[in-house]
Amino acid sequence: MMITTDTLHFLRELSEHNNKKWFDEQRHRYQQASGEVLAVVGELLDWLSAIDPGIESSHLEPARCVMRINRDIRFSKDKTPYKTNFFAFMNKGGKKSPSAGYYINIQPAASFYGGGIYMPETAVLTKIRQRLDQRFDEFRKIIEQQDFRTMFPDSVQPSGELKNPPRGFAKDSEALAYLKYKGYFTQRFATDEELTAPHYVDIIVSSYAAVQPLVDFINRAIDES
Repeated sequence: MMITTDTLHFLRELSEHNNKKWFDEQRHRYQQASGEVLAVVGELLDWLSAIDPGIESSHLEPARCVMRINRDIRFSKDKTPYKTNFFAFMNKGGKKSPSAGYYINIQPAASFYGGGIYMPETAVLTKIRQRLDQRFDEFRKIIEQQDFRTMFPDSVQPSGELKNPPRGFAKDSEALAYLKYKGYFTQRFATDEELTAPHYVDIIVSSYAAVQPLVDFINRAIDES
């Protein structure tokens, strides 16, 4: 299964006509695009179940992994009703779980995918930092693996960063640079041509395989009591 140019065309037009009247008139196109995305996510879940026991044991359904297209506009100055992308997050326990996982964003000229955890709650972040501080050699080996570096040349990204060391950690910790991170995720971009190419799902799966040890490292930290 693959993402087609029809899906990207729909999203591009939605960004130009982001209103309920247009969306209702084009609902059949949305349903076709949504079905296509669900099929791709289903294929990704099948692959992930083979490499990540946490995904396998969670029995995730594609529809529970893909975010709703309706925007929450209650507290936003931007009142456009719809998102102009499809975003899926696949993690142990489902999207309401605090676990790290794998994601894909489908959007014209702005598609990307990867894995990790983005802006976790304070208690979760503290657990991750503690494991990093105690097992930095293990973490470093993960991010220095050749397949990881090939798939994610920018390495682990922070979703925000502290100016000073977090409270409770030594200023001379080997892991200090990473202890300042507020999240730990990887990101690989895809052009529209790449995303819609036959068998591109195989490359996405390869990137998930490369980041799986990092996801596992984070989830082990979260699961520790």
